[in-house]
Amino acid sequence: MKFFADTADIADITELAATGLLDGVTTNPSLIHKSGRKFVEVVAEICKLTDGPVSAEVVALDHPTMMKEAEILRKIADNVCIKVPLTIDGLKTCKALSDEGTMVNVTLCFSANQALLAAKAGATFISPFVGRHDDNGFDGMKLIEDIRLIYDNYAFETEILVASVRHPIHVLEAAKIGADVMTAPPAVIKALFNHVLTDKGIAGFLADWEKTGQTIV
Repeated sequence: MKFFADTADIADITELAATGLLDGVTTNPSLIHKSGRKFVEVVAEICKLTDGPVSAEVVALDHPTMMKEAEILRKIADNVCIKVPLTIDGLKTCKALSDEGTMVNVTLCFSANQALLAAKAGATFISPFVGRHDDNGFDGMKLIEDIRLIYDNYAFETEILVASVRHPIHVLEAAKIGADVMTAPPAVIKALFNHVLTDKGIAGFLADWEKTGQTIV
C-alpha cells in the first residue's frame, strides 16, 4: 500500500521523505490555509520533495472554471494530480483531464455508487473519507470493502485512496482490505512506529550496552 502524507507542512514532508515511506502528498484548501502561505508556492515546493503524485485541489464549482484552474495547477510540475470534488461538474472535469493524460484525484467520496461513477469518469484516484464516515454513524471501512469489490469486479484501474485517516487502526484495516493508497496526517504515519515492546526492548539493550563500557564510534 502506498503512503501519502495529508499535509502542506514542508518540514513534515521532508522528514517523511527521508524515511523512504513517502509515496505522495495530498493537500486541500484547509491545509494550505493552515500553512499560511501562497497555494501555488506551497504545491511547487512539495512537488520538489517527492516524485509521487501531489494532489492540488481546484476551488471552483463549475466545469469551465475548474478546467481553467486545473490548467494553472498542472503547469506547476509533472507530478501534480488535480483534485476535484465528486459532483457532476467535478466528474466532467475528471473525464476531460484524464483524457488529456493528467492525473485526477476525485475527493469527498462517501458512497460506493459515487466511487463507481468516478472510476467510469477515468479517475486516477478515488478518495473515500473513512474518518468522516465514522463520525456520522457509518462504517468507513465497509465503504472501502464495497469499493474494492466493485473495482475488482470490473477491473477498474482507479486506485482507492483511503482518506480522512484518523488513527493507525484505519491504516491497518485499509491494508487488510487491499486499498491501493492511504493518506494520513504525519502524526498518524509516525504513530505506526510506536509499540511499547519496541520501546522496552531498546531500553533493555541500551542498559546492557552501557554495562559493557564500550563505544562503537
